[in-house]
Amino acid sequence: MSSTPALPLDELPTDFQGHVRSISRQSFVFLLGTIFSVVAGYLFKIYLARVLGAEALGIYALGMTAGGLVSIVSAAGVPQTASRFVAVYAATGENRKLGRFLWLGALALLVTNILVGCLMVAGRRLIAFHIYHTPLLAQYMKFFAAIMVLGAVTTFMGQALAGYKDVARRTVITNFVGTPSTMLFSVALLTCGLGLWGYLAAQIASALLVLVLITRAVWKLTPKPARQPFSGRAAGVPLFDREVYSFAGVLFGVQALEFIGGQSDRILLAVYLNAREVGIYSVAASMVAVVGLFLQSINQIFAPTIAELHAKGDHDLLLRLYQTLTKWSLALSVPLAVGMIIFAKPMMGIFGPDFREGWSVLAIATLGQIINCGVGSVGLLLLMSGQQKRMLRAQAITVPVMLTLNFLLIPHWGIVGAAIASAATNASLNLLLLREVRSHLSLFPAKNSYISLLLPTALTISVLMMLHTFLNSFPYALQVLIGFGGAYIAFGLFVLAFALEPQDKVVMGSAYARIRAGIRRHDQNKF
Repeated sequence: MSSTPALPLDELPTDFQGHVRSISRQSFVFLLGTIFSVVAGYLFKIYLARVLGAEALGIYALGMTAGGLVSIVSAAGVPQTASRFVAVYAATGENRKLGRFLWLGALALLVTNILVGCLMVAGRRLIAFHIYHTPLLAQYMKFFAAIMVLGAVTTFMGQALAGYKDVARRTVITNFVGTPSTMLFSVALLTCGLGLWGYLAAQIASALLVLVLITRAVWKLTPKPARQPFSGRAAGVPLFDREVYSFAGVLFGVQALEFIGGQSDRILLAVYLNAREVGIYSVAASMVAVVGLFLQSINQIFAPTIAELHAKGDHDLLLRLYQTLTKWSLALSVPLAVGMIIFAKPMMGIFGPDFREGWSVLAIATLGQIINCGVGSVGLLLLMSGQQKRMLRAQAITVPVMLTLNFLLIPHWGIVGAAIASAATNASLNLLLLREVRSHLSLFPAKNSYISLLLPTALTISVLMMLHTFLNSFPYALQVLIGFGGAYIAFGLFVLAFALEPQDKVVMGSAYARIRAGIRRHDQNKF
C-alpha cells in the first residue's frame, strides 16, 4: 500500500476541506440516530433476552432468516435502486420517469411481496419442520410474512428519501420514531404476557407507522407532475428504463450472495443444534455488527461523493478522501472492537446466564469486523463507480468458502465454529474487494495511517487489560460501561499524542464546529 503525502493544513485543497466538512456534517444526524438505536437496542435486547429467553429469540432469528430469504426473491433488488434513480430523475427534471419509477415500483413491490408472503404462510410447515427442524416456528410464520411485506416497501421509500438527499429525515423517522415505538409497543404487549406473539405484533405496528411517515415524506418531496404515475406515458414506452432492470439485476445477485453468506450460519446451527444456540449466536452477532457503526455512517454520505468525483475524473481528491475517511472509520472503531474482545464475557453476561457462553462468538467475529473497518468503503467504491460486477464476483468467490467452513466447523465446534467461519469470510471478502479497488480504480488506504495507529492501539489494549483485571469482581454492566469509556478516553489521548495528521484536523474541526453549533441552538431554544 502507498500513501499520498501529508500536506500542511493550509495547503490542503479547498475541495478536500469542503467535501470532508460536508460528509462529516451530513453524517452527524445519521450517526446520532444510529448511536441512539444501537444503545437503545442494546438495552432493549437485554430486556428481551431476560423476558423471552434464548429459545424464543432463536425462533425469532430463524423466522427473520426465512423472511429475509424470500424477500430477496420478491424484491429482486428493486428497493436499493431507488436512491440512485430517484436522484437521477429528480436532478434531470424527468418527472414522468420519476413518477412511474416511484409509485409503480412501490406498487409492484407490495403486490409481489404479498404473493410471496402468502406462499410463505402456506408452506410454513415445510419450512419449520423440514428445513429448520423447529416446529414452533410454523405458528409465527404469518407475522414474519407481514414484516417482510412492510419491510420491502419501507426500504424502497427510505432509499427514495436518500435519493432526494434527505437522509436526516429518514434517520429521524426510522431511528428516533421507529425504534422507540417498537420498544413501547413491545413492552406493553409483553407486560400483558403475550410473549413472542406480542413482540412480533409490536414490530408490525411500528413498521406500519414508519411506512406511513416515510411515504408521507416522499410524497412531499416529490414534484407535483411526478405524483401521477401514468401521466404522459406514450404507448409502447416501457414502465422503467432498461438501466433500472440491469442495475436491479446486479443488486439482486449481490443481495442473494450477501444473504447466503450472512444467514447460512444460523440455518446450519438450527439444523445441527437447536433454537437456543441460534438465539445465543444471534445476540452475539448483532453486537458484532455495532463495530461497523462509524463506517456505515460515513458510507451513507460518501456514496454520492464517490459517484460525483469518479464521473468528474477527480482521482486525486477521491483518493485523499478515501484515505482520510478510512483512517477515521478505523480509528473510531478500534476502541469499540478492542473493548468488545476484552470485555466479551461481561458484555454477553448482561443478557442473562444462558447467553454468557456466547462471549467467544463476540470476540472471534469482532476480529473480522476490524478488517472491514480497516479497508474502508471498498464495496461502495466499486458499486458507485460502475464496477458492481467485480463486487459480485468477489462475493461469488467467498460465499462458497463460507458455506464450506460452516459445514466443516459447525457440527464439531457449534457456535464457535460459526464465528470462525464468519470472521474468516468477512476478512477474505473485504481483502478481495480492496484488491479490486486497488487494481481497477487505483485507490488504496494510506499505509502511514495503519502504522500511526499501531502504538495507540497497543497502549489502549494494555490499559484495558489492567482495567479488566481490576473490574473483574464488579457487576457486568459496570464493567462494560467503564471498559468502553476507558477504551475511548485512552485511545483518543494516544491518537492525539502520536497519530494526528494535518488532514485529520479538518475532520476534527468540522466535527467540533457541528457539536458547538448544536449546543448553541440548544441554548437558544432553552431561553
